[in-house]
Amino acid sequence: MSDQQQSPSPDPDGEASLRPLTLAALRHLVCEDLKDVPGDTLVVLSRDAEGNLFSPFSSYSLSRYAPTDEFVGDVYPLPEELVDDASLRELYGDRIPDIAVTALVLYPLG
Repeated sequence: MSDQQQSPSPDPDGEASLRPLTLAALRHLVCEDLKDVPGDTLVVLSRDAEGNLFSPFSSYSLSRYAPTDEFVGDVYPLPEELVDDASLRELYGDRIPDIAVTALVLYPLG
């Protein structure tokens, strides 16, 4: 999983990842931060740490996603992240499946 998550909105106090993602922040994210991302980009919802599946979203990342089963999969770094980070290259090496596609991954609060 890519650990380069991004805050969904400007964050002067450094606590955006501790707040739920609001509709206003989501609109900003789509209209500003993600305006150049292709419209057919897959959106992946990450399960929360407790496994209850009903937590508010707080952050996102552009990553690569590869399905492992009908409704679940794994998240991997983007090619440019691998180029920029030797530790990611060492960690993932050639283990990223060819079927991995770019996806917007939404992470839950917590």
